[in-house]
Amino acid sequence: MSDASPAFSHLDDTGAARMVDVGHKPVQARSATAVGELLCQPATIELLRAQALPKGDVLAAARLAGILAAKRTDELIPLCHGLPLDSVAVDFTVLADRIQISATARVAAKTGVEMEALVAVTVAGLTLYDMMKAVDKTMTLGGVRVTEKLKT
Repeated sequence: MSDASPAFSHLDDTGAARMVDVGHKPVQARSATAVGELLCQPATIELLRAQALPKGDVLAAARLAGILAAKRTDELIPLCHGLPLDSVAVDFTVLADRIQISATARVAAKTGVEMEALVAVTVAGLTLYDMMKAVDKTMTLGGVRVTEKLKT
């Protein structure tokens, strides 16, 4: 690797993937928030608001799926550290043609929780998709991104 190239922390000197050693870092309170959205037909949103979807309370199921997914992020993403999460909150804003998804993860640890927040949003969105696909074949999940990352 030349001096002008950025160093990638997940690669060793030979270019092989490795888990980053965070052993020297201090434990800090950390949080991250991620967002995404599921675009739907307005008729699908109307069914959701009326609690008339065939698979029941899709928001409750998606919230639980997102929380569970955040807790298991290190099993899904190969080089993520396992973190003792203090909390994960998954929230939804239902609009006329979309469901906005937000997840905030908190931990006291040596590394951040961005991946946990991103996984929570993504799995919550996939759960919504799965539970509503019978009534809406046009849904799209996207815009997943980290919007806030804090450590103290």
